[in-house]
Amino acid sequence: MQPESSSRPTLASGPWRTLRRRGPVLLGAILLVLAVGLLIRQGGEGAVLTGPTAASAGAQAAPSRTPRASGGTVAEGSVEEAEARAPHYDATTCWRDLERFNEGVSLETFRDWAAPLLSSRDPLVRMYLKERLTELIGNDAGRAGQVLEWTREAGPKEFKVFAMALKDSEAVHHPDVARRLVEMGLDAELDTERRAGLLSTLDTQKQLSPEVLTRLSDFAKDPASGEGGWAAARTIARVMKNDHERTANAAPYLDKLLTIGSQSLDEHVRYMALSTPMETAPVLDARSIDGYSKVLTSEGSPDGRGAAAHNLALSSDPAKVMETFSRAFEPEQDVCVRWALFRFSARAAGRDALPVMAKMALIDPRFQPMYQAFERIYASGVVDFERVWLALPDQDPYGCLHRD
Repeated sequence: MQPESSSRPTLASGPWRTLRRRGPVLLGAILLVLAVGLLIRQGGEGAVLTGPTAASAGAQAAPSRTPRASGGTVAEGSVEEAEARAPHYDATTCWRDLERFNEGVSLETFRDWAAPLLSSRDPLVRMYLKERLTELIGNDAGRAGQVLEWTREAGPKEFKVFAMALKDSEAVHHPDVARRLVEMGLDAELDTERRAGLLSTLDTQKQLSPEVLTRLSDFAKDPASGEGGWAAARTIARVMKNDHERTANAAPYLDKLLTIGSQSLDEHVRYMALSTPMETAPVLDARSIDGYSKVLTSEGSPDGRGAAAHNLALSSDPAKVMETFSRAFEPEQDVCVRWALFRFSARAAGRDALPVMAKMALIDPRFQPMYQAFERIYASGVVDFERVWLALPDQDPYGCLHRD
């Protein structure tokens, strides 16, 4: 974890959205790329040529006798042996019906048409199926509901394509569709993994109502929620990021995440709830400052305490945070949590944090070199934390940012 970065890049799926619009030229190019990839792959497996392709290749192969560089000839048997060892491409494995599928598939035929392709190990094929289904759903709540029903009994590969297509569709933002997703995600009759996948489909929502927030929070705190509770906490955090970008208001979501992070009995769920606000980086109000300050003294997981320190670094009351960090440092036994308290002091208060950091370095001499580095950088005139961080001689002096 490198908590100094407040956001993470996401992979764009746009190229597949343009597949239908580029027409036969792009489709042909895709087929060619897949063919070349398969050629290389099968070359290492010693695949053999079959069907019409074999006859064609045999006709175009070397003649029965091939000249040697020295002027002699190669025996016919040697040529045949060389051909047998050469990589061959079986054209029957290429998806020759891609163009027909792309242009002719409908929501009614999608499941049957896609079934053979879902056995492919190529993630690009499954990505294409997801993108095509997203287009078929469009902004139609009825179609989204139909796909949602498919998820009840779909196999793992089918389910993943259906859920991802729903999440990226415009129709998922219809209130009825979102409500059904919540109901199915909290349905105790479904298996935990399926419930987690359905709740993750809500990640793209622009906002969550107070009622839905409460239901997801209660579910995440339930000891029996398992992976579904983890997904519920992550969904709250991701929608918080979406809503915060539009309204700059994260308070309702942050309150629920703090509740989960403080009350869940599952350490993984607690850490998800405590760490995900780092991606949104909201400025904490007094209520949130008090909540995360309690986490610093009550959370059993060092990673959870470190996440709380990160969140406290952005607050509306830097002086109170500095006092909290100063009190928490001496009794803290984990060096990585101490490192979080130390460096996030600089993020919370800038060069005004140096006296507190100097005190920390006296308590734990291991921090003396890092204190001198911070002091030197601030003396040079650098004040922005991001630039201060990048100017440090070592961002991970205690091996904390990538520990297991």
